[in-house]
Amino acid sequence: MSKRPLIVGIGGTIREGSSSERALLCALKAAEARGAETRLLGGAFLGTLPIFDPRPSDTTAAQLELAEAVRAADGVIVASPGYHGSISGVIKNALDTLELTRNDPQPYLSQKPVGTIITADGWQAAGTTLMALRAIIHALRGWPTPFGAALNAGAALFDEAGDCMDQKDAWQLATVAEQVVQFAQMKAAIR
Repeated sequence: MSKRPLIVGIGGTIREGSSSERALLCALKAAEARGAETRLLGGAFLGTLPIFDPRPSDTTAAQLELAEAVRAADGVIVASPGYHGSISGVIKNALDTLELTRNDPQPYLSQKPVGTIITADGWQAAGTTLMALRAIIHALRGWPTPFGAALNAGAALFDEAGDCMDQKDAWQLATVAEQVVQFAQMKAAIR
């Protein structure tokens, strides 16, 4: 692969320092360690997106920025909190906004590896949210990576520096990143 793959991270909540955004940052750092270029579209950015309205005359600059970032991406990592057994509204809205790409030659998440990260206060919510996110990625024509990270935010996940406190969590986030980067590199090699 002649250029570094671009991995776009979409995730977090509108609350600064959310566990899902911190997990996403760890995964993006792991992707960079594997030679990728990364871009974060975190909670602060996602909070600027209006509720998606398919009328093109109402498209905002932030919505266009999201669509352009995903178009340019070689891979994507999506991180959501588990709210009531599914992804959060802010993440769903961001994914709905990808409808702006519907007329592209490769719309939505077509032919892109997509890593999934869930943080939730309990394993049941983490599991159901992970399944919901993977189903949405399939509907958007993306390739969910074989491994999806599920972190139980019922206990402290990150230290002051933003690193995982539990090596199993660090391994999960690194594995998501590794798979997204590897699949992006494999796709580039066969072009």
